[in-house]
Amino acid sequence: MKKIFLAAAAMLAFPAVAHAQEAKSPDGSKAFGIEPYVGVLGGYHTFDRGSEMGAIPGETIMNGALISGVAGVNVPLGPVFVGVEGNATKGFSDIDWEYGVKGRFGARAGESGLIYASAGYQWVNGKGGWPDRKDWMYGAGVEVGPKDIGLGGVTDSSGVRLRVQVDTYDWDSFRPMAGVIFHF
Repeated sequence: MKKIFLAAAAMLAFPAVAHAQEAKSPDGSKAFGIEPYVGVLGGYHTFDRGSEMGAIPGETIMNGALISGVAGVNVPLGPVFVGVEGNATKGFSDIDWEYGVKGRFGARAGESGLIYASAGYQWVNGKGGWPDRKDWMYGAGVEVGPKDIGLGGVTDSSGVRLRVQVDTYDWDSFRPMAGVIFHF
């Protein structure tokens, strides 16, 4: 019975896969391919007192505003996608530079949006006596395109998306970021 079920599932899946290769995503782009992008994000990074970068004598906490440049590539797989992204981030206050790379996976949402989770490795260079550190970075985010927020007639198919994401540095920090992503 198990073999019959698997054979039937395979026969049903084959035409679906062949058809999906011709399919389009909700925003009209190819359902399969490569989508490179670049973007600019701004935000804030603050570390917990108990973290490895937490407090130094005097009970100050490492934190600061950030501006980040990102570049990456998404590989759409029908209604879902996988990708990789790198960032170079200039910090203000206690953080000098942050840079890292992470993998992303998620689903397409609405006309041109994305919902995703990410994981990767991040380096943080402190300044003013703060030590340099490196560790795992985890996060989640949402990208919405112009059609999703009612601007389809203004920007048409420009490939611009607004992004909001939250990351954590090995569960010891909070790093909300928002900005603009340009897909090609």
